[in-house]
Amino acid sequence: MSTDARSNFLKTQIQSDLDAGGTRQLVTRFPPEPNGFLHLGHAKSITVNFELAKQFGGQCHLRFDDTNPEKESQIFIDAIQEDVRWLGYQWSGEVRYASAYFQQLYDWALYLIDEGLAYVCDLSADEAREHRGSLTEAGRDSPHRTRDKEVNRDLFERMRAGEYPDGSRVLRAKIDMASPNINLRDPILYRIRKAHHHQTGEAWPIYPTYDFAHGQEDAIEGVTHSICTLEFEDHRPLYDWFIEHLPVPTRPRQFEFARLNTSYTMTSKRKLKQLVDSEAVAGWDDPRMPTLAGLRRRGYPPAAIRHFCEEVGTSRSDSVVDVAMLESAVRNQLNVEAPRAMAVLNPLPLTITNRTEPEVLMVANHPGDESMGARSVPFTSELYIDAEDFREEANKKYKRLVIGKRVRLRGGYVIEADRCDHDSAGEVSHVYARVVEGTLGEDPPDGIKAKGVIHWVSATEGLNVEIRCYDRLFTDPNPGKAEDMMAVLNPKSLVRLERAVVEPSLATAAQEAVYQFEREGYFVADRYDHTPEKPVFNMTIGLRDTWSNSHG
Repeated sequence: MSTDARSNFLKTQIQSDLDAGGTRQLVTRFPPEPNGFLHLGHAKSITVNFELAKQFGGQCHLRFDDTNPEKESQIFIDAIQEDVRWLGYQWSGEVRYASAYFQQLYDWALYLIDEGLAYVCDLSADEAREHRGSLTEAGRDSPHRTRDKEVNRDLFERMRAGEYPDGSRVLRAKIDMASPNINLRDPILYRIRKAHHHQTGEAWPIYPTYDFAHGQEDAIEGVTHSICTLEFEDHRPLYDWFIEHLPVPTRPRQFEFARLNTSYTMTSKRKLKQLVDSEAVAGWDDPRMPTLAGLRRRGYPPAAIRHFCEEVGTSRSDSVVDVAMLESAVRNQLNVEAPRAMAVLNPLPLTITNRTEPEVLMVANHPGDESMGARSVPFTSELYIDAEDFREEANKKYKRLVIGKRVRLRGGYVIEADRCDHDSAGEVSHVYARVVEGTLGEDPPDGIKAKGVIHWVSATEGLNVEIRCYDRLFTDPNPGKAEDMMAVLNPKSLVRLERAVVEPSLATAAQEAVYQFEREGYFVADRYDHTPEKPVFNMTIGLRDTWSNSHG
């Protein structure tokens, strides 16, 4: 998919800054906290920042805002890098870390103390909350706000030396406890946290807050446009206050856009963790999860996700996008790039009574792309068709196999059903049919045409596989607002089919290879569980949107 060429307010702003000469080269950044897996909402931020850099000939940095070591992990750092690359992007230069700037941030905290703009506060968390006030009531000054600069510097240096226990003291900016913006009511700059850090080890017993670190990291890296989502809009005055009051090397500016909210989708890290911990899903990369790792394992192409993020646009208005729009982008992409194959999910044996010798048919891998070539498909006297594709009798609307009627086997002959067997429960257990001679690639010579086309697999040459049919994880379009998230889980979000049979050409299917199983949908060889000895295919998506019709 090509880069979205449509304009939006960010592009207009950047072009204006470049034209005015205030910005010589655009520098953006994607700054995740390494405390979880990236999800669909992050994909929007990634595409916005990387595509803007690409369009304007700039740079986009990948920086881990690793200021909260107790919740962070190298596992997340590695997974995030892999997800960004998988989505189709490469950051400028090396991976960057907030922790690489800890000494500079500490020095700037001392600078604020020396300027009378920061102080060490001993209030407990509860006391600080009481002093903070509310949206309708001004805050009250901490009793420690008037400490001398020299005392504050001494206390902060001793915090740095590890003399005090966790939570006993904090460093706060001295701004305005009466500000209508609560973020400006003397926000915390540093907390005491004697925690091991994945990058710096035990070197620091104090850690900067995200609000203090973020803008200064941007300034150190020369970021020109710090683009984030709307929930940080109220933090922008604080971002600007630090830039204005510190001797930073550059002056980045913050801009906000609306986050991506998608129906039937949960993006709260806390609630996603609840799903994992409760084993409602099989991990962060479960194909039903909205994580990029989950979407990848589901078989969603990165190009479709990028296209979806471009199509929803970039604005400052919060809205909810129908997940069917993402699913449509996935179908459109896979329709072009996925080779075709045949799989029978609910096998019903069918015997061709006028054939004994096996035959090899050549079937196109893609009806619209000759460059994909063709594959060999064995045609034998014993076949499987899908149980849904046969009835003993049916009305004219039923375009599949009926006794006394004809259908064409996909890529093969026209057949006519003669009779069937039943099991002890009265269900059809076996079908017997004849090939209509002279119909390979041709209409029947007698002029009686087939009613429809069905797919099939050789019963003797086909491969038994496990197929995992995935659907939307939630039945509620807004699961985040449900009183009980677990109560709106879709009980049919995963159906395992253990008896499915696929054509033998799929014996060489590589992990993550996606196919259109004709007349069924798009399926991907599982990223981890699929092996030649035990093939496992995940359903990516159906050929058409059946959810809207059945849940409308």
